[in-house]
Amino acid sequence: MHAEESQHGTEEMLPGNTGNESNVAQGSRHPAADNHKEIAAAKVLEMLQKHGKGLSAAAQQQIANAVADSLREQEPETSQPSNVIIADFLPPAPASDAIRIAHYDVRTALGSGQLVPDYPEIMPDLLVSKQHLQELGVIYKDPAHLKMLTGYGQSMAPTIQHLDPMIVDASIREFEGDGIYSFVWQGHFYTKRLQVADAEHFEMISDNPNHKDRLIRIDDTYIQARVLLVWNAKKL
Repeated sequence: MHAEESQHGTEEMLPGNTGNESNVAQGSRHPAADNHKEIAAAKVLEMLQKHGKGLSAAAQQQIANAVADSLREQEPETSQPSNVIIADFLPPAPASDAIRIAHYDVRTALGSGQLVPDYPEIMPDLLVSKQHLQELGVIYKDPAHLKMLTGYGQSMAPTIQHLDPMIVDASIREFEGDGIYSFVWQGHFYTKRLQVADAEHFEMISDNPNHKDRLIRIDDTYIQARVLLVWNAKKL
């Protein structure tokens, strides 16, 4: 919110704020300041009377008045104190060990699959402590490849619940052993446990026993990331 908007809102909410109090908003002058200007104008007029012999009395008075008006314009107004604090609302600097993880609004299906969006929307980033990830046992090579996705469905429960956020390593695009991966198969985006069934097939496994496992062709499976952590503090 801009400072002007905050001030207008405050004025509307203050009780008894009427048009008669407009001088408060515009600021007021100190009587001593006006007296100082009158003294200065009188001194200028005195000098003109002594040294400005070629000027008429009216011209001398006009110059003195102009000097007084000039001083009046240059004098800063003394505003009434305000309860509005003008602050810079920049976010605080992250901790020295913090890493920034991009959050994508992509629903990776834990069940029947989600269509792959052409342009995933980026959500507000997440700041995470490197030390905290290390304490949880999360292993990664480059923090720039860490992303956050959202699980959708219950087929991976209780490991991953519906709408659980997940930290994934998007640099992993090939099978690196048994684990939970986010991948595209038959045009849909899944997050499932993968195991090698044979030379040509993965076994796509759901942790929820109510969902059947299935064989999928390795050549038709496009791994996008490996899940490292579910944001319910369950390390994978």
